[in-house]
Amino acid sequence: MTVDFVLRSWNAWAPGMSCHEDWRKWHEHQAFAQEEKAALPATVPKILQRRLSPLGRAVFYAADACIDSDKSLPIVFSSAHGEVNKSLEMLKSMQQGEDVSPTAFSLSVHNAISGLFSIAYDCHQDITVIAPGQDGIAPAFIEAMGLLQEHQDEVLMVFYDEPLSDFYPSLPFALNAPAICALALKISLTGSGLPLRFCGTPAHRDDGEQALQILSFIRFLVADDKALVLGNHRHSWEWHKK
Repeated sequence: MTVDFVLRSWNAWAPGMSCHEDWRKWHEHQAFAQEEKAALPATVPKILQRRLSPLGRAVFYAADACIDSDKSLPIVFSSAHGEVNKSLEMLKSMQQGEDVSPTAFSLSVHNAISGLFSIAYDCHQDITVIAPGQDGIAPAFIEAMGLLQEHQDEVLMVFYDEPLSDFYPSLPFALNAPAICALALKISLTGSGLPLRFCGTPAHRDDGEQALQILSFIRFLVADDKALVLGNHRHSWEWHKK
């Protein structure tokens, strides 16, 4: 599989940065400040702001810069673990004999953030939510390329993850983010932007789950590197700047 596409725009929330202009500085210093919280766009209704977790805030911050107010576009959300930490807290409450509210449950499911996003931005286009497991960021690209081949002009991809609770063992798996991170990429087959190529490779690699690959892809975008290879023991993929 080899596909050429154009990165029309992108934005991210990652540890150690607070605005898009800081990306070069972020790349050089890699300061992981986990206490930082993403600022929410002013367009997000107050009633929804109260429902957003820190992870949800990061998603809204990253994606808002890639959204045109007068144009709705299909979105592919990708998160290895979603709001699993919320689910764990609910299970602990149930173990202690406490009731779990329907609202709390609805905000803990894997597609909770995408649902709130569709409400906030009145999105009526296709929305896909992926749990890629060990396959990292590549499945979202494959899904987005399929949408473009079905004659969609543009597709927005949103990758996001957060550190897992200590309850979940990380070793020997490379799955844990150093802090909350979210990356939004708006792509098309033609138009202005950064031309990229996405293709499979026979290389055998272990670059960890999506949470770690998100940061690798951000570094690729801001660095002078012309190629990035990411994968696991089953599949590997390459991205090339053309």
